[in-house]
Amino acid sequence: MAGHRKSQGLRERKKLATRERIRAAAAELFTRHGYGAATMRQIARRAHVGLGTLFNYAQDKRDLVFLIFNEELNATTDVALAAPRPGQPLAEQLLAVFAVHYRWLAEKPALARILLQELTFYSSGKQAATFQGIRKRLIDGIETLLRKAKLREDPALVARYVFFVYSASLRWWIAMPRPDPSRGVAELRKLLRLLVAGLR
Repeated sequence: MAGHRKSQGLRERKKLATRERIRAAAAELFTRHGYGAATMRQIARRAHVGLGTLFNYAQDKRDLVFLIFNEELNATTDVALAAPRPGQPLAEQLLAVFAVHYRWLAEKPALARILLQELTFYSSGKQAATFQGIRKRLIDGIETLLRKAKLREDPALVARYVFFVYSASLRWWIAMPRPDPSRGVAELRKLLRLLVAGLR
């Protein structure tokens, strides 16, 4: 029994190590050669795995983008949802959530551009359900803030509206040659204040 558990643990560690090598290889090649030029074959070779093994982890290049980001995005979303402070105005609470994402993505603008470009129609793939779960958690967190603010409008609908404003603002900002998170956050603050004023 102990031997079986040991071999299971070893197998799990090997799978995690393989996944990490694939993540690192994809991130490096996407950054160095661009999303369009990097191939699944090159990524497999760089990660020292067979092409078949690579397809066990991601069904295509788009899926690989989310393999790179999902884990960090999940952790970043935890931090973001804990960022608002009670007593802050609603726009500032919402901004506190999104500012965490701006700072995180500013550290890796080339990869962030690929992520934001690829997620628009991302609904199938081995990593899709994980990504959609993280996005839902973020929108649910926004909805919770809106419920506490006791607005007249449906909080679920307004949460989507807020998320759309944030998403568009993020794309506008990341397209800049050198995206500065403080500038991006300052612009989003103006948009969120307009949005909240309109809801009032």
